[in-house]
Amino acid sequence: MLKDILIRLFKRDLAKLKTEIAAYQNEDVIWRVDKNITNSAGNLCLHLVGNINHFIGAQMGHTGYVRQRDLEFSSKNIPRTELIKGIEDTIQMVETVIENMTDDEMNAEFTTPVFQVPTTAGQFLVHLAVHLDYHLGQVNYHRRLLDI
Repeated sequence: MLKDILIRLFKRDLAKLKTEIAAYQNEDVIWRVDKNITNSAGNLCLHLVGNINHFIGAQMGHTGYVRQRDLEFSSKNIPRTELIKGIEDTIQMVETVIENMTDDEMNAEFTTPVFQVPTTAGQFLVHLAVHLDYHLGQVNYHRRLLDI
């Protein structure tokens, strides 16, 4: 049951990220920072795609994805179409990996230490969904504040 809920949440919220990126009237604004807004929507999108592909793809699904976290925040002016393609590929990967996880894998301790207490893969997936939503809200505000 948790797997089904997580798949629905990730698909819904990654689709919303895609919608937010597509909604910018001016593509250049995706990369704008202003005053106290230090992360552009483009960099937040790259960060989310990188984070999810690293933890769900590489760590849980053994996809071979190699994360370059520094580039998630330093890359600029990547075309909107490329960002959207990355989101779409991430949706497919998440669905495949989580769908194929066994109950034993969901309940096993997540092997990469991320918290100070033992955490199951299922619990960590919930954390990743919350992390996605936190940054999704930032992208939404970024668009509404700067894309005028």
